[in-house]
Amino acid sequence: MSSTGYVRRLTLMDAALIVVGGIIGGGIFVNPYIAAQRTSSGLILLLLWVGGGLLTLIGALCYAELGARRPQAGGSYVYLREAFGRPAGFLFGWTMLLVIYSGSSAAVATIFALYATPALGLPPSMTQPLTVGALVFVTGLNLFGIRFGAQVQNVFAILKLTAVAVLVVTGLAFAGAGSTQALAADPTVSDVGFVGALLPVLFAYSGFTYLNNLAGEVRDPQRTLPRALFLGMIVVVAAYTLTNFAYLSVLGHGGLAESRAPAADVMRRVFGEPGAKVIAIGIAISALGFCNITLVAGARVLQVMGDDGMFFKIVARLHPRYHTPNIALVLLSGWAIVLAMTTDFEQLLNFATFGDWSACAITVATLFWYRMRDREVPAFLTPAYPLLPVLFLMTVVGVVVATAIKNPLSAGVVGLIVVAGIPVYFVWRRLFSKVAH
Repeated sequence: MSSTGYVRRLTLMDAALIVVGGIIGGGIFVNPYIAAQRTSSGLILLLLWVGGGLLTLIGALCYAELGARRPQAGGSYVYLREAFGRPAGFLFGWTMLLVIYSGSSAAVATIFALYATPALGLPPSMTQPLTVGALVFVTGLNLFGIRFGAQVQNVFAILKLTAVAVLVVTGLAFAGAGSTQALAADPTVSDVGFVGALLPVLFAYSGFTYLNNLAGEVRDPQRTLPRALFLGMIVVVAAYTLTNFAYLSVLGHGGLAESRAPAADVMRRVFGEPGAKVIAIGIAISALGFCNITLVAGARVLQVMGDDGMFFKIVARLHPRYHTPNIALVLLSGWAIVLAMTTDFEQLLNFATFGDWSACAITVATLFWYRMRDREVPAFLTPAYPLLPVLFLMTVVGVVVATAIKNPLSAGVVGLIVVAGIPVYFVWRRLFSKVAH
Protein backbone atom coordinates (compact mmCIF):
# COMPACT_ATOMS: atom_id res chain seq x y z
CA MET A 1 0.00 0.00 0.00
CA SER A 2 1.30 3.47 -0.84
CA SER A 3 1.82 6.14 1.79
CA THR A 4 -1.42 7.89 0.88
CA GLY A 5 -3.56 4.78 1.34
CA TYR A 6 -3.79 3.67 -2.28
CA VAL A 7 -3.07 0.05 -3.18
CA ARG A 8 -0.61 -0.62 -6.02
CA ARG A 9 -2.61 -2.97 -8.23
CA LEU A 10 -2.08 -1.62 -11.76
CA THR A 11 0.19 -3.76 -13.95
CA LEU A 12 2.20 -2.64 -16.98
CA MET A 13 -0.61 -3.71 -19.29
CA ASP A 14 -3.19 -1.84 -17.20
CA ALA A 15 -1.05 1.29 -17.22
CA ALA A 16 -0.31 1.16 -20.97
CA LEU A 17 -4.00 0.73 -21.77
CA ILE A 18 -4.80 3.70 -19.52
CA VAL A 19 -2.48 5.78 -21.71
CA VAL A 20 -4.23 4.50 -24.83
CA GLY A 21 -7.68 5.05 -23.32
CA GLY A 22 -6.79 8.52 -22.09
CA ILE A 23 -5.80 9.66 -25.59
CA ILE A 24 -8.12 7.86 -28.01
CA GLY A 25 -11.61 9.23 -27.46
CA GLY A 26 -13.92 10.31 -30.23
CA GLY A 27 -11.66 12.84 -31.95
CA ILE A 28 -9.79 10.53 -34.33
CA PHE A 29 -13.12 9.26 -35.68
CA VAL A 30 -14.63 12.70 -36.12
CA ASN A 31 -12.17 15.60 -36.49
CA PRO A 32 -9.34 14.68 -38.93
CA TYR A 33 -11.05 16.78 -41.61
CA ILE A 34 -9.74 19.92 -39.89
CA ALA A 35 -6.13 18.82 -40.30
CA ALA A 36 -6.87 17.83 -43.91
CA GLN A 37 -8.29 21.28 -44.62
CA ARG A 38 -5.04 22.83 -43.39
CA THR A 39 -2.60 20.70 -45.39
CA SER A 40 -1.94 20.61 -49.12
CA SER A 41 -1.48 16.85 -49.62
CA GLY A 42 -2.11 13.48 -48.07
CA LEU A 43 1.63 12.97 -47.55
CA ILE A 44 1.97 16.18 -45.55
CA LEU A 45 -1.12 15.21 -43.56
CA LEU A 46 0.37 11.84 -42.58
CA LEU A 47 3.70 13.44 -41.72
CA LEU A 48 1.81 15.88 -39.53
CA TRP A 49 0.13 13.06 -37.60
CA VAL A 50 3.46 11.26 -37.17
CA GLY A 51 5.19 14.51 -36.17
CA GLY A 52 2.45 15.41 -33.70
CA GLY A 53 2.69 11.94 -32.22
CA LEU A 54 6.47 12.14 -31.83
CA LEU A 55 6.14 15.54 -30.19
CA THR A 56 3.57 14.13 -27.76
CA LEU A 57 5.92 11.20 -27.14
CA ILE A 58 8.54 13.73 -26.02
CA GLY A 59 6.02 15.15 -23.57
CA ALA A 60 5.25 11.63 -22.37
CA LEU A 61 8.96 10.98 -21.78
CA CYS A 62 9.12 14.14 -19.68
CA TYR A 63 6.12 12.96 -17.67
CA ALA A 64 7.79 9.56 -17.35
CA GLU A 65 10.72 11.15 -15.52
CA LEU A 66 8.39 13.23 -13.36
CA GLY A 67 6.43 10.12 -12.47
CA ALA A 68 9.61 8.22 -11.68
CA ARG A 69 10.71 11.06 -9.39
CA ARG A 70 7.37 11.32 -7.60
CA PRO A 71 5.55 7.96 -7.96
CA GLN A 72 2.47 9.04 -6.04
CA ALA A 73 -1.10 10.06 -6.75
CA GLY A 74 -1.77 13.60 -7.94
CA GLY A 75 0.39 13.97 -11.05
CA SER A 76 0.72 17.57 -12.22
CA TYR A 77 -0.68 18.94 -8.96
CA VAL A 78 2.20 17.38 -7.01
CA TYR A 79 4.91 18.54 -9.45
CA LEU A 80 3.59 22.11 -9.62
CA ARG A 81 3.17 22.31 -5.85
CA GLU A 82 6.75 21.21 -5.24
CA ALA A 83 8.39 23.23 -8.01
CA PHE A 84 6.41 26.48 -8.02
CA GLY A 85 4.69 26.46 -4.63
CA ARG A 86 1.27 25.65 -3.21
CA PRO A 87 -0.54 28.43 -5.15
CA ALA A 88 0.55 26.86 -8.47
CA GLY A 89 -0.68 23.44 -7.37
CA PHE A 90 -3.97 24.89 -6.18
CA LEU A 91 -4.56 26.78 -9.45
CA PHE A 92 -3.99 23.60 -11.43
CA GLY A 93 -6.48 21.67 -9.28
CA TRP A 94 -8.97 24.55 -9.39
CA THR A 95 -8.84 24.75 -13.19
CA MET A 96 -8.85 20.97 -13.53
CA LEU A 97 -12.05 20.71 -11.49
CA LEU A 98 -13.89 23.60 -13.12
CA VAL A 99 -13.02 23.11 -16.78
CA ILE A 100 -10.17 20.79 -17.86
CA TYR A 101 -11.13 17.31 -16.66
CA SER A 102 -14.79 18.06 -16.05
CA GLY A 103 -15.16 19.80 -19.41
CA SER A 104 -13.36 16.99 -21.23
CA SER A 105 -15.60 14.39 -19.60
CA ALA A 106 -18.77 16.35 -20.39
CA ALA A 107 -17.75 16.98 -24.01
CA VAL A 108 -16.76 13.38 -24.75
CA ALA A 109 -19.83 12.02 -22.95
CA THR A 110 -21.80 14.16 -25.38
CA ILE A 111 -19.94 12.51 -28.27
CA PHE A 112 -20.92 9.15 -26.79
CA ALA A 113 -24.58 10.17 -26.72
CA LEU A 114 -24.52 11.67 -30.23
CA TYR A 115 -23.35 8.34 -31.67
CA ALA A 116 -25.17 5.98 -29.32
CA THR A 117 -28.55 7.61 -29.87
CA PRO A 118 -28.94 6.74 -33.60
CA ALA A 119 -27.06 3.45 -33.20
CA LEU A 120 -29.62 2.34 -30.62
CA GLY A 121 -32.54 3.71 -32.62
CA LEU A 122 -33.38 6.35 -30.03
CA PRO A 123 -34.85 9.80 -30.76
CA PRO A 124 -32.55 12.88 -30.63
CA SER A 125 -34.31 14.00 -27.45
CA MET A 126 -32.47 11.19 -25.65
CA THR A 127 -29.04 12.73 -26.30
CA GLN A 128 -28.79 14.66 -23.05
CA PRO A 129 -30.19 11.86 -20.85
CA LEU A 130 -27.67 9.47 -22.43
CA THR A 131 -24.87 11.98 -21.78
CA VAL A 132 -25.79 12.15 -18.10
CA GLY A 133 -26.30 8.39 -17.95
CA ALA A 134 -22.83 7.78 -19.38
CA LEU A 135 -21.19 9.91 -16.70
CA VAL A 136 -23.19 8.23 -13.94
CA PHE A 137 -22.35 4.79 -15.37
CA VAL A 138 -18.56 5.25 -15.49
CA THR A 139 -18.61 6.83 -12.05
CA GLY A 140 -20.42 3.83 -10.63
CA LEU A 141 -17.92 1.43 -12.22
CA ASN A 142 -15.04 2.99 -10.32
CA LEU A 143 -16.55 3.07 -6.84
CA PHE A 144 -15.48 -0.53 -6.22
CA GLY A 145 -11.71 -0.40 -6.48
CA ILE A 146 -9.01 0.34 -9.03
CA ARG A 147 -8.62 -3.33 -9.96
CA PHE A 148 -12.22 -3.65 -11.10
CA GLY A 149 -12.12 -0.24 -12.74
CA ALA A 150 -8.91 -1.13 -14.56
CA GLN A 151 -10.42 -4.37 -15.87
CA VAL A 152 -13.37 -2.44 -17.27
CA GLN A 153 -11.01 0.16 -18.73
CA ASN A 154 -8.95 -2.59 -20.37
CA VAL A 155 -12.12 -3.84 -22.08
CA PHE A 156 -12.93 -0.31 -23.26
CA ALA A 157 -9.38 0.16 -24.60
CA ILE A 158 -9.34 -3.17 -26.44
CA LEU A 159 -12.75 -2.47 -27.96
CA LYS A 160 -11.68 0.97 -29.17
CA LEU A 161 -8.50 -0.49 -30.68
CA THR A 162 -10.69 -3.10 -32.35
CA ALA A 163 -12.78 -0.29 -33.85
CA VAL A 164 -9.59 1.34 -35.12
CA ALA A 165 -8.42 -1.99 -36.58
CA VAL A 166 -11.75 -2.55 -38.37
CA LEU A 167 -11.56 0.94 -39.83
CA VAL A 168 -7.95 0.53 -40.96
CA VAL A 169 -8.50 -2.91 -42.51
CA THR A 170 -11.61 -1.64 -44.27
CA GLY A 171 -9.80 1.37 -45.63
CA LEU A 172 -6.80 -0.56 -46.86
CA ALA A 173 -8.61 -3.61 -48.19
CA PHE A 174 -11.58 -1.89 -49.83
CA ALA A 175 -10.04 1.40 -50.90
CA GLY A 176 -11.74 3.16 -53.77
CA ALA A 177 -10.41 5.60 -56.29
CA GLY A 178 -8.93 7.70 -53.53
CA SER A 179 -6.24 5.07 -52.88
CA THR A 180 -4.20 5.92 -55.97
CA GLN A 181 -4.00 9.59 -55.00
CA ALA A 182 -4.07 9.29 -51.23
CA LEU A 183 -0.72 11.03 -50.77
CA ALA A 184 -0.89 13.36 -53.77
CA ALA A 185 -1.06 17.14 -53.59
CA ASP A 186 -4.51 18.69 -53.54
CA PRO A 187 -4.69 21.95 -55.52
CA THR A 188 -7.95 22.95 -53.80
CA VAL A 189 -6.37 23.11 -50.33
CA SER A 190 -3.54 25.39 -49.23
CA ASP A 191 -1.22 25.11 -46.25
CA VAL A 192 -1.95 27.43 -43.31
CA GLY A 193 1.41 26.97 -41.63
CA PHE A 194 2.84 24.32 -39.36
CA VAL A 195 1.31 25.56 -36.10
CA GLY A 196 -2.14 26.10 -37.57
CA ALA A 197 -2.19 22.63 -39.08
CA LEU A 198 -0.79 21.06 -35.90
CA LEU A 199 -3.59 22.40 -33.68
CA PRO A 200 -6.22 19.70 -34.33
CA VAL A 201 -3.55 16.99 -34.41
CA LEU A 202 -2.02 17.93 -31.08
CA PHE A 203 -5.44 18.21 -29.49
CA ALA A 204 -6.22 14.65 -30.61
CA TYR A 205 -3.11 13.45 -28.77
CA SER A 206 -4.02 15.08 -25.44
CA GLY A 207 -4.71 12.82 -22.46
CA PHE A 208 -1.33 11.10 -22.08
CA THR A 209 -0.88 12.86 -18.72
CA TYR A 210 -3.68 10.99 -16.93
CA LEU A 211 -1.60 7.97 -15.96
CA ASN A 212 0.63 10.08 -13.69
CA ASN A 213 -2.39 10.98 -11.58
CA LEU A 214 -2.75 7.27 -10.81
CA ALA A 215 0.93 6.68 -10.02
CA GLY A 216 0.06 5.81 -6.42
CA GLU A 217 -1.74 2.70 -7.65
CA VAL A 218 0.87 1.44 -10.15
CA ARG A 219 3.10 -1.51 -9.28
CA ASP A 220 6.84 -0.74 -9.35
CA PRO A 221 5.99 2.77 -10.64
CA GLN A 222 9.56 3.97 -11.24
CA ARG A 223 9.91 1.35 -13.97
CA THR A 224 6.30 0.77 -14.98
CA LEU A 225 5.33 4.41 -15.63
CA PRO A 226 8.03 5.10 -18.26
CA ARG A 227 7.42 1.81 -20.02
CA ALA A 228 3.65 2.27 -20.04
CA LEU A 229 3.86 5.84 -21.34
CA PHE A 230 6.24 4.80 -24.12
CA LEU A 231 4.30 1.69 -25.15
CA GLY A 232 0.94 3.46 -24.98
CA MET A 233 2.17 6.38 -27.10
CA ILE A 234 3.65 4.07 -29.76
CA VAL A 235 0.31 2.27 -30.05
CA VAL A 236 -1.58 5.57 -30.35
CA VAL A 237 0.78 7.05 -32.97
CA ALA A 238 0.50 3.90 -35.06
CA ALA A 239 -3.30 3.83 -34.69
CA TYR A 240 -3.71 7.50 -35.64
CA THR A 241 -1.38 7.31 -38.63
CA LEU A 242 -2.95 4.12 -40.01
CA THR A 243 -6.47 5.48 -39.46
CA ASN A 244 -5.69 8.63 -41.42
CA PHE A 245 -4.11 6.57 -44.19
CA ALA A 246 -7.32 4.53 -44.34
CA TYR A 247 -9.35 7.74 -44.62
CA LEU A 248 -7.12 8.99 -47.42
CA SER A 249 -7.24 5.65 -49.24
CA VAL A 250 -11.03 5.64 -49.40
CA LEU A 251 -11.96 9.31 -49.44
CA GLY A 252 -8.85 10.95 -50.89
CA HIS A 253 -7.38 14.12 -49.42
CA GLY A 254 -10.10 16.37 -50.79
CA GLY A 255 -12.83 14.02 -49.64
CA LEU A 256 -11.37 13.85 -46.14
CA ALA A 257 -11.20 17.65 -45.98
CA GLU A 258 -14.95 17.76 -46.67
CA SER A 259 -15.99 14.94 -44.33
CA ARG A 260 -17.05 15.85 -40.81
CA ALA A 261 -17.56 12.17 -39.98
CA PRO A 262 -14.80 10.37 -41.93
CA ALA A 263 -15.04 7.09 -40.00
CA ALA A 264 -18.74 6.79 -40.73
CA ASP A 265 -18.23 7.88 -44.35
CA VAL A 266 -15.56 5.23 -44.93
CA MET A 267 -17.68 2.45 -43.45
CA ARG A 268 -20.80 3.68 -45.24
CA ARG A 269 -19.02 3.78 -48.60
CA VAL A 270 -17.84 0.18 -48.21
CA PHE A 271 -20.67 -1.50 -46.27
CA GLY A 272 -23.56 0.93 -46.51
CA GLU A 273 -25.61 2.02 -43.50
CA PRO A 274 -24.90 -1.18 -41.49
CA GLY A 275 -21.18 -0.33 -41.66
CA ALA A 276 -21.81 3.23 -40.49
CA LYS A 277 -23.87 1.89 -37.59
CA VAL A 278 -21.11 -0.52 -36.53
CA ILE A 279 -18.48 2.21 -36.42
CA ALA A 280 -20.92 4.49 -34.57
CA ILE A 281 -21.08 1.88 -31.81
CA GLY A 282 -17.28 1.72 -31.82
CA ILE A 283 -17.02 5.49 -31.47
CA ALA A 284 -19.53 5.48 -28.61
CA ILE A 285 -17.52 2.81 -26.75
CA SER A 286 -14.30 4.75 -27.36
CA ALA A 287 -15.84 7.92 -25.95
CA LEU A 288 -17.15 6.07 -22.90
CA GLY A 289 -13.68 4.71 -22.16
CA PHE A 290 -12.18 8.19 -22.34
CA CYS A 291 -14.73 9.54 -19.85
CA ASN A 292 -13.88 6.68 -17.53
CA ILE A 293 -10.17 7.53 -17.46
CA THR A 294 -10.68 11.29 -17.15
CA LEU A 295 -12.95 11.06 -14.12
CA VAL A 296 -10.79 8.45 -12.39
CA ALA A 297 -7.60 10.49 -12.92
CA GLY A 298 -9.18 13.78 -11.87
CA ALA A 299 -10.60 12.31 -8.68
CA ARG A 300 -7.08 11.39 -7.53
CA VAL A 301 -5.96 15.01 -7.88
CA LEU A 302 -8.88 16.24 -5.77
CA GLN A 303 -8.18 13.59 -3.14
CA VAL A 304 -4.53 14.62 -2.81
CA MET A 305 -5.55 18.30 -2.64
CA GLY A 306 -7.92 17.47 0.19
CA ASP A 307 -5.17 15.57 1.99
CA ASP A 308 -2.91 18.64 1.60
CA GLY A 309 -5.51 21.00 3.04
CA MET A 310 -6.00 22.59 -0.37
CA PHE A 311 -9.58 21.34 -0.64
CA PHE A 312 -12.31 20.07 1.68
CA LYS A 313 -10.98 17.39 3.99
CA ILE A 314 -13.92 15.10 3.27
CA VAL A 315 -12.72 14.78 -0.33
CA ALA A 316 -9.46 13.24 0.93
CA ARG A 317 -11.26 10.20 2.30
CA LEU A 318 -10.64 6.82 0.70
CA HIS A 319 -13.18 4.03 0.89
CA PRO A 320 -12.05 1.74 3.73
CA ARG A 321 -12.47 -1.41 1.66
CA TYR A 322 -11.85 -0.38 -1.96
CA HIS A 323 -9.25 2.37 -1.32
CA THR A 324 -10.92 4.63 -3.87
CA PRO A 325 -11.57 8.40 -3.56
CA ASN A 326 -15.31 7.95 -3.99
CA ILE A 327 -16.34 11.37 -2.67
CA ALA A 328 -13.89 13.12 -4.99
CA LEU A 329 -15.07 10.96 -7.89
CA VAL A 330 -18.74 11.78 -7.30
CA LEU A 331 -17.94 15.48 -6.94
CA LEU A 332 -16.01 15.66 -10.23
CA SER A 333 -18.64 13.61 -12.05
CA GLY A 334 -21.44 15.76 -10.65
CA TRP A 335 -19.80 18.95 -11.89
CA ALA A 336 -19.22 17.34 -15.31
CA ILE A 337 -22.95 16.57 -15.46
CA VAL A 338 -23.76 20.20 -14.68
CA LEU A 339 -21.48 21.34 -17.50
CA ALA A 340 -22.95 18.81 -19.92
CA MET A 341 -26.46 20.08 -19.21
CA THR A 342 -25.66 23.80 -19.36
CA THR A 343 -22.75 24.39 -21.74
CA ASP A 344 -22.40 24.05 -25.50
CA PHE A 345 -20.43 21.00 -26.66
CA GLU A 346 -17.92 22.89 -28.81
CA GLN A 347 -17.27 25.41 -26.06
CA LEU A 348 -16.59 22.61 -23.59
CA LEU A 349 -14.14 20.99 -25.96
CA ASN A 350 -12.35 24.27 -26.68
CA PHE A 351 -12.09 25.24 -23.02
CA ALA A 352 -10.85 21.82 -21.98
CA THR A 353 -8.25 21.38 -24.71
CA PHE A 354 -6.82 24.88 -24.32
CA GLY A 355 -6.55 24.45 -20.54
CA ASP A 356 -5.17 20.92 -20.85
CA TRP A 357 -2.24 21.79 -23.13
CA SER A 358 -1.47 24.98 -21.18
CA ALA A 359 -1.26 22.93 -17.98
CA CYS A 360 0.81 20.29 -19.75
CA ALA A 361 3.41 22.86 -20.85
CA ILE A 362 3.69 24.35 -17.36
CA THR A 363 4.03 20.89 -15.86
CA VAL A 364 6.87 19.91 -18.21
CA ALA A 365 8.62 23.13 -17.14
CA THR A 366 8.85 21.67 -13.61
CA LEU A 367 11.31 19.13 -14.97
CA PHE A 368 13.99 21.84 -15.09
CA TRP A 369 13.38 22.61 -11.41
CA TYR A 370 13.71 18.94 -10.44
CA ARG A 371 16.92 18.57 -12.41
CA MET A 372 18.43 21.52 -10.52
CA ARG A 373 17.07 20.87 -7.03
CA ASP A 374 16.40 17.14 -6.68
CA ARG A 375 19.64 15.26 -6.03
CA GLU A 376 18.03 11.82 -6.21
CA VAL A 377 18.53 10.19 -9.62
CA PRO A 378 15.30 8.44 -10.71
CA ALA A 379 15.07 5.13 -12.50
CA PHE A 380 14.24 6.97 -15.73
CA LEU A 381 15.70 10.18 -17.16
CA THR A 382 14.32 12.05 -20.16
CA PRO A 383 16.71 11.41 -23.08
CA ALA A 384 18.51 14.29 -24.81
CA TYR A 385 17.82 16.65 -21.91
CA PRO A 386 17.38 19.65 -22.13
CA LEU A 387 16.93 19.61 -25.91
CA LEU A 388 13.77 17.50 -26.07
CA PRO A 389 11.91 19.26 -23.21
CA VAL A 390 12.79 22.67 -24.70
CA LEU A 391 11.56 21.53 -28.13
CA PHE A 392 8.32 20.31 -26.59
CA LEU A 393 7.77 23.52 -24.64
CA MET A 394 8.51 25.81 -27.58
CA THR A 395 6.12 23.93 -29.86
CA VAL A 396 3.30 23.63 -27.33
CA VAL A 397 3.59 27.29 -26.34
CA GLY A 398 3.37 28.20 -30.03
CA VAL A 399 0.26 26.07 -30.42
CA VAL A 400 -1.34 27.52 -27.28
CA VAL A 401 -0.63 31.10 -28.43
CA ALA A 402 -1.98 30.34 -31.91
CA THR A 403 -5.09 28.85 -30.31
CA ALA A 404 -5.57 31.95 -28.17
CA ILE A 405 -5.32 34.17 -31.26
CA LYS A 406 -7.67 31.99 -33.27
CA ASN A 407 -10.16 31.45 -30.44
CA PRO A 408 -9.82 34.30 -27.92
CA LEU A 409 -13.09 33.34 -26.21
CA SER A 410 -11.77 29.96 -25.06
CA ALA A 411 -8.45 31.44 -23.98
CA GLY A 412 -10.20 34.29 -22.20
CA VAL A 413 -12.58 32.04 -20.28
CA VAL A 414 -9.82 29.71 -19.13
CA GLY A 415 -7.65 32.69 -18.24
CA LEU A 416 -10.44 34.21 -16.16
CA ILE A 417 -10.96 30.92 -14.33
CA VAL A 418 -7.27 30.78 -13.46
CA VAL A 419 -7.18 34.42 -12.34
CA ALA A 420 -10.35 33.92 -10.27
CA GLY A 421 -8.58 31.08 -8.48
CA ILE A 422 -5.91 33.42 -7.08
CA PRO A 423 -8.14 35.23 -4.53
CA VAL A 424 -9.92 31.94 -3.83
CA TYR A 425 -6.58 30.41 -2.85
CA PHE A 426 -5.72 33.17 -0.39
CA VAL A 427 -9.20 33.20 1.09
CA TRP A 428 -9.03 29.42 1.47
CA ARG A 429 -5.65 29.56 3.16
CA ARG A 430 -6.85 32.23 5.56
CA LEU A 431 -10.26 30.84 6.47
CA PHE A 432 -10.31 27.11 5.82
CA SER A 433 -6.85 25.57 5.72
CA LYS A 434 -6.74 24.98 9.50
CA VAL A 435 -10.16 23.38 9.37
CA ALA A 436 -9.11 21.25 6.40
CA HIS A 437 -6.21 19.85 8.39
